[in-house]
Amino acid sequence: MFSICNVSFVFLFLLSITFFVLGIMSLLGGSSLFIEWEIMTINSSPIIMTILLDWMSFIFMSFVLYISSMVIYYSNQYMEADFYINRFIILVLMFVLSMILLIISPNIISILLGWDGLGLVSYCLVIYYQNVRSYSAGMLTALSNRVGDVAILLAIAWMLNYGSWNYVFYLNSVLTNTEMVMISSLVILAAMTKSAQIPFSAWLPAAMAAPTPVSALVHSSTLVTAGVYLLIRFSEVLVEIYMGKVLLLLSSLTMFMAGLGANFEYDLKKIIALSTLSQLGLMMMILSMGLSILAFFHLLTHALFKALLFLCAGAIIHGVGDTQDIRMMGSLINQMPLTLACLNVANLALCGMPFLAGFYSKDLILEMSSMSWINMIIFFLLFFSTGLTVCYSVRLSYYLTGKSFSNLVCHSVGDNYNWVMVRGMMGLMVVAITGGSMLSWFLFPIPGMVVLPIYLKMGAIIVSIIGGWVGFLLSFSYAGQSLTSLNNFYFWVSMGGSMWFLPYLSTNYCIRLPLHMGGQYMKVMDQGWSEMVGGQGIYETMSSGSVLVNVSQYNEFKMYLLFSFLFLVFMLMLFSFS
Repeated sequence: MFSICNVSFVFLFLLSITFFVLGIMSLLGGSSLFIEWEIMTINSSPIIMTILLDWMSFIFMSFVLYISSMVIYYSNQYMEADFYINRFIILVLMFVLSMILLIISPNIISILLGWDGLGLVSYCLVIYYQNVRSYSAGMLTALSNRVGDVAILLAIAWMLNYGSWNYVFYLNSVLTNTEMVMISSLVILAAMTKSAQIPFSAWLPAAMAAPTPVSALVHSSTLVTAGVYLLIRFSEVLVEIYMGKVLLLLSSLTMFMAGLGANFEYDLKKIIALSTLSQLGLMMMILSMGLSILAFFHLLTHALFKALLFLCAGAIIHGVGDTQDIRMMGSLINQMPLTLACLNVANLALCGMPFLAGFYSKDLILEMSSMSWINMIIFFLLFFSTGLTVCYSVRLSYYLTGKSFSNLVCHSVGDNYNWVMVRGMMGLMVVAITGGSMLSWFLFPIPGMVVLPIYLKMGAIIVSIIGGWVGFLLSFSYAGQSLTSLNNFYFWVSMGGSMWFLPYLSTNYCIRLPLHMGGQYMKVMDQGWSEMVGGQGIYETMSSGSVLVNVSQYNEFKMYLLFSFLFLVFMLMLFSFS
């Protein structure tokens, strides 16, 4: 009997292969399909459900579906103890459907459907393990992403002036129309929240409260890449407007901050999450320079090895007794050789090891950046962050493989307990090795000549070697302890290890403070002055006045005589004064 996991896995896997073939045919043939369905019309502006099927959407959908199929197959064993595993798989399928709606939409109204679907389902998945930590992480994720949702809604309202919401037709008017500049700036703000750029970076490591298969899906090809993909569609305007320059600086700082923070982190999943944040900064940075196809290339290759990294991390956490502290691990190469082999392949691909998936995109990005117009600060942040990537990758590999095992004496760590998970990882490892070369052949059939001086050409290799050496030195526990125990460096170590205090600023000042002020406003105004001088106060005054009127209208003779006497006295006084 087929379970919902197996049926979903087979269906998504076959669909991904179909979409990849269609994408290659569309890429080689130069064709695309544009489908419109007019739902209704408001003030002569038609609300249209639009579908754009070109090579970019086909290939991205195939990657999303392939990674989703492997994640669902992996979840068949990882979540087998969960009584509600069918509900979990349905949530994952809704997540994938929302991402596909976002990918195929060139219309900003139909984009909102997938955009909000991602936000809602991601909240449900982050709070899947029902505890206080998950609820706090889910609220931080939801409220941070609401800023981007509001920006999309404002862009929709502003585009009402155009008479249509198909933004692809208006991108060329950005130089002559200030309204398109404003709309593009709002879209950039929305993409910054969804892809967790500074100052919205705090929610991405917090979203690690979700189950590990969800983290593999979220951090590789769905939620966090939605902002990058949207900006790839808006890439024509990024170089032209001022907000694109701001994005270039913020994405470079995000890449540097995340790479620095990962070197001070001991939580296995958070290290990989900060790695994702660093790579998102790299994609946003290369997008701001106008190289959208290169950013899309790195987006695809990064999705392959990052999903593999998370699945390996889940298998390790599953094996060592559900702990995520890398100091409690070590010498796992002897007990989980296949899992550690997959993890090291993904780590090497992340570092840009030649002929793995990450090499083809990262090396090209560094070389094209060396040829571009960026200033010295951005250039330094790019190469220094590349060195930091190798640094935390070597540190992670050392903690998992090099040091001695530091967990329980009696344990059941091994690959033979989780063959289903190993098969899911192997399916991703094959594409993490071959995916980069295959994509480079299709996306860049005519290779460009990158001519650089020898010191720039060797720059990527030099910073990688230096970063790996520093990471190996920092891996020794005494070196880490001596660094953190120095009082002179305590502030800088705590700042670097806590993402420049962004989680504290995001929770205490950007979320709790407005919520507290809203509560005080409700007490003072809605439940205070509004009760006295608002609608409720007027109601009380009118009610008490109507009681007096009713008393005077009871037709009692004594009351009638009293009011008549008072009225007569009042009239006499009036006449006497006149």
